[in-house]
Amino acid sequence: MYSLESIQHRISTAFTCTQFLNEPVKLYEPIIYTLDQGGKRIRPVLVLLACDLFGGDIEKAVFPAMGLEIFHNFTLLHDDIMDNAPLRRGKETVHKKWNDNTAILSGDTMFVLAYEYVAKTDPALLPDVLRLFNDTARKVCEGQQYDMNFETQTNITIDKYMMMIQLKTAVLIACSLKLGAIIALADPVDAENIYDFGIELGLAFQLQDDYLDAFGDTSVFGKEIGGDIITNKKTFLFLKAFEVAHEDDLIQLTHYFYSPEIPLTEKIFGVTRIYQKLRIDEYTRQEIELHFQQATRILDTLNVKEEFKEEIRGLSLGMVGRNK
Repeated sequence: MYSLESIQHRISTAFTCTQFLNEPVKLYEPIIYTLDQGGKRIRPVLVLLACDLFGGDIEKAVFPAMGLEIFHNFTLLHDDIMDNAPLRRGKETVHKKWNDNTAILSGDTMFVLAYEYVAKTDPALLPDVLRLFNDTARKVCEGQQYDMNFETQTNITIDKYMMMIQLKTAVLIACSLKLGAIIALADPVDAENIYDFGIELGLAFQLQDDYLDAFGDTSVFGKEIGGDIITNKKTFLFLKAFEVAHEDDLIQLTHYFYSPEIPLTEKIFGVTRIYQKLRIDEYTRQEIELHFQQATRILDTLNVKEEFKEEIRGLSLGMVGRNK
């Protein structure tokens, strides 16, 4: 069994040693800029962890794992344009550093590169791998469309929001784990169970991201704090606040979110103050814990030795901001 640190090192080495094309420069420079930022590279690490968990050869999973990470970063390039996000991982987003057209085209090229790397799979497994990847890629796009639809809709419920983040975020985490299981020739029941584990973990992970957007630290979080508040994004926190707010709190929330003349810093401060008064931070942590515990229960069902699950458990804890 490999340690989490050794698998993280293997993924880091794989990207460091990969030479992507560099001509034309304006196409490939933003791709290299994006991939060189690294980030946590959670998804490729999950591929290798799952492959190792089921006794597979992780070297056979390295290229497909890289493909998923390239695909994930492609979605971020385009998401940042749609959200007009200025920061990603503490650095300027591609569309801010270059321009929107560059980010779109470089992102499109990353989608092609993602397919190239995912296709570097054992030919006998390729049909199952591509079926999983294609289904995941389609669902991620569906999730992004729902997210954009929500911007102009007023009847969004928490259930609808959870459905959206399952598509936009959780399915790629689930795909990463199932991909590793497929490459390791895991029992199909275990492969499905680890996919379901990934869905619950992915939901908890996105809720943690929502939480940090309001209550995190830019130097740690790597993104602008209050970005969701500035853009009136209908996150779990937003929806829960409007669900539980009454009288003066509801009037103030509506004022902060829908009065365009309010300075942004005042808006962020005012909304987070109301969130804390309404205990939205506590509600969010409770929802994160609910999905994390469900993920843990599914992980317990896997037909592998308990000690083999330790590395995935450790990474999962870190993904939802827990120490133990």
